[in-house]
Amino acid sequence: MRNNLPPLAEILRPDSLDAYIGQKHLVGKDAILRKVIESGNIPSMIFWGPPGVGKTTLAIIISKKIDAPFYTLSAVTSGVKDVREVIDKAKRTQKSILFIDEIHRFSKSQQDSLLGAVEKGIVTLIGATTENPSFEVITPLLSRCQVYVLKSLDVDDLKDLSNSVLAWYRKNSFEIEIEEIEALFQISGGDARKLINAIELVFMAEYREGRIIRITNQMVQNVIQKRLAIYDKGGEQHYDIISAFIKSIRGSDPNAAVYWLARMIEGGEDPKFIARRMVILASEDIGNANPNAFLLANACFDAITNIGMPEGRIILSQTAIYLACSSKTNASYMAIDEAIAMVRKTGDLPVPLHIRNAPTKLMKDLGYGKNYQYAHSYKDNFVDQEFLPEQISGTRFFEPGNNARENEMRQKLKALWKDKYGY
Repeated sequence: MRNNLPPLAEILRPDSLDAYIGQKHLVGKDAILRKVIESGNIPSMIFWGPPGVGKTTLAIIISKKIDAPFYTLSAVTSGVKDVREVIDKAKRTQKSILFIDEIHRFSKSQQDSLLGAVEKGIVTLIGATTENPSFEVITPLLSRCQVYVLKSLDVDDLKDLSNSVLAWYRKNSFEIEIEEIEALFQISGGDARKLINAIELVFMAEYREGRIIRITNQMVQNVIQKRLAIYDKGGEQHYDIISAFIKSIRGSDPNAAVYWLARMIEGGEDPKFIARRMVILASEDIGNANPNAFLLANACFDAITNIGMPEGRIILSQTAIYLACSSKTNASYMAIDEAIAMVRKTGDLPVPLHIRNAPTKLMKDLGYGKNYQYAHSYKDNFVDQEFLPEQISGTRFFEPGNNARENEMRQKLKALWKDKYGY
């Protein structure tokens, strides 16, 4: 039985690219980041991806590969003073790497304190974030970093990882087999740490000296669902609870929405992350059924940014309740995805000549803009003319939802376009 050892996820952390599991698009054979690492010329970079996909591990591997001093800070617990202390140490060495976990939680002043050292090459910055760095990393710092997107582990990666875990147990004389793996995969959600933690939890719950542990889906459900949320609180809060929160609002349940909001607040979730997700939801799930929802959600984000917590909890609650009680439609979301699918299918179809821009005489001579009809010159500011490429004329991307505002849109479009789009 394991006693006084680090968590298994830490024990199994790989120390080379060959042992690293996942992110083949970045570190597989001939992949872009692998070439950069093997060249030894490491630029400052930011790893963006969900928890448990190897961001910290990759930073450690890079430092070992180039034999560089490795300093690490957590944006949750470190301040400007800590940053400056690391920079002072780095000045006395060469090729130092400064790894900052959750860099999206660094304030502007904290990020500003990094800028000079990164510009002068005193440190090579590697930041890790679960949030889009475009939103949270200041532009001068972001412009000096390469951004690499890490993905959740796929099924093959998870199988390889499971085999590594089993190999470790067997090496240490423990008999353990995985007879059914689906529940483990489902619980992991592509998160390596969750998968390792899950296997470790089952092992600790089922271990008896001399007994072979055969992991089944039922065993995983019995053990993990009771304990994994506590064991991996950060990951559970950040992904499972935000999912429950968003789905409660989408499902028009303000009571559930406020409950999950409270869980996130009590768990220390970044309030700007919550507000940002509500801005997205206001457009994706409510849209033109109630355009004011987007305005309120955006105002909520601005208010949270300016006011902060704990007062921000009231603003978050007001917005969540309003969004949950609002009419819903996903018509705009579906429309843009349908249009993108058409673009990918049909390629770069030519813009009809009559709606092309004609800033030069040559373009006018070629027919650019010819026969264009200016809508404001006609009754009701509308004239029936073609705006889509000829090859997809009459294609309908926007399907109004069944709500008061979009039903009104449907009627107007039908009156304007008659049978062209089938409204």
